[in-house]
Amino acid sequence: MNINGVTIRSEKEGEYREVENLIRESFWNVYRPGCSEHYVIHVLRDDPAFVKELDFVMEKDGRLIGQNMFMKTVINADDGRNIGVLTMGPICITPELKRRGYGRLLLDHSLKKAAKLGYGAVLFEGNIDFYGGSGFDYARNFGIRYHDLPEDADDSFFLCKELAEGYLSGVTGVYQTPKGYYVDDRDVEEFDKSFPVREKLILPGQIF
Repeated sequence: MNINGVTIRSEKEGEYREVENLIRESFWNVYRPGCSEHYVIHVLRDDPAFVKELDFVMEKDGRLIGQNMFMKTVINADDGRNIGVLTMGPICITPELKRRGYGRLLLDHSLKKAAKLGYGAVLFEGNIDFYGGSGFDYARNFGIRYHDLPEDADDSFFLCKELAEGYLSGVTGVYQTPKGYYVDDRDVEEFDKSFPVREKLILPGQIF
């Protein structure tokens, strides 16, 4: 897809490192001192649940400025079924171009592609203030619970969007985060040594 000089296309193997650095720059010191997201995508590309057809980058004037990716996972339904769904991310836009509409453009394109491939729903962790504009709602409103989260805990981070209308009708159950997202901090540290040195800072708003 090409709109006003911005192209969204599949990620190429030869640009993996560039994409990882883009992710690192975008997430550095945002949710924790440093970040792990660049290592997460490095690991997930080799995971069986990785959806290669939904691995996107955004390019502007010949430069990579954003990326998004999806993984297959399941809802363990209360009636014993396993309901196939997608989860998403990391998704990012280069820091200097955030809040200019590029993220929404990338997100909506990605979701349309996922729907065309026949996937029924996407669940993931995000901010409703942004993702609500693309049709996401609190997962609790679909009857879906986040794994290992106590009943009285805040679940406002856990979002859901049906890609096929009615896909989750009659479904209640527990969403399972793909195991590939759980990486060891020691492995992250070792991987990060191959990137330019950046200072890790403890900042307001970090959650880890």
